[in-house]
Amino acid sequence: MDAELARHPHRPALPGPTGPAPWILMYHSVADEEEDPYLLTVSPRRFAAQMDWLHRTGRRGVSVRELLHAQARDDAAGLVGLTFDDGYADFARHAVPVLREFGFNATAYVVPDLLGTENGWDSEGPRKKLLTVGQVTELASAGWEIGSHGLGHQALPGLTAERLATQCRESRRALEELVGGPVTGFCYPYGAVDLPATLAVRDAGYDYACAIQHSPLTGRFALPRCYVGDRDGALRLLAKAGRHRLRDAVTGLRRSTPVRRRGESS
Repeated sequence: MDAELARHPHRPALPGPTGPAPWILMYHSVADEEEDPYLLTVSPRRFAAQMDWLHRTGRRGVSVRELLHAQARDDAAGLVGLTFDDGYADFARHAVPVLREFGFNATAYVVPDLLGTENGWDSEGPRKKLLTVGQVTELASAGWEIGSHGLGHQALPGLTAERLATQCRESRRALEELVGGPVTGFCYPYGAVDLPATLAVRDAGYDYACAIQHSPLTGRFALPRCYVGDRDGALRLLAKAGRHRLRDAVTGLRRSTPVRRRGESS
């Protein structure tokens, strides 16, 4: 990472964490599927039960945009980020009605050049329809946050600087034209992220980006998230909340611990 930053001395450092990473749940599809080899689908019944658990435990699901704004005001107690990757059409059909019932909000990360098509990148999974242009426009008008998931659902690590810029800038431009307003959130396809990717996202003008795992890059442009599957009931969600806090504490400890060079005495 230091070598990459040294090659770009004009770039300010990436904003690091300003406090504990907020708890953000990662969903994909909400539907009834007989086959789910990638474990990306939560049934509507299970999803409703998960949202009910959040509500009963005094939590409120919000978009990542709202969550970060609340955190900046030191007013994020009880808020949980809800994210839906890939832009499946079942978000509008099955997830939105449940979220509205509980007064929740969420962020949908979509691939603008694939709207109205299918999830062709999942070679072994069931074919799933993606949100259409009209559905994305309606969702944004109704107050749901629409974020970018890049172009073509392509992993960013390993791309040239030019292709990284295209992925980040052009997907944002296309979505802003579509929704008629700013698009400030990005989500890395497959959760794959490295330093050049975070720099490209930042330079494209996004306010934040979501990854999956805690890592040395954890911060504003690599927010960790918690995978949620169809097997996750109340006890598993509670355990995952605790695991998130533990991993965040470990990540913070590693950041604050100086790395000794070989030969240095204690």
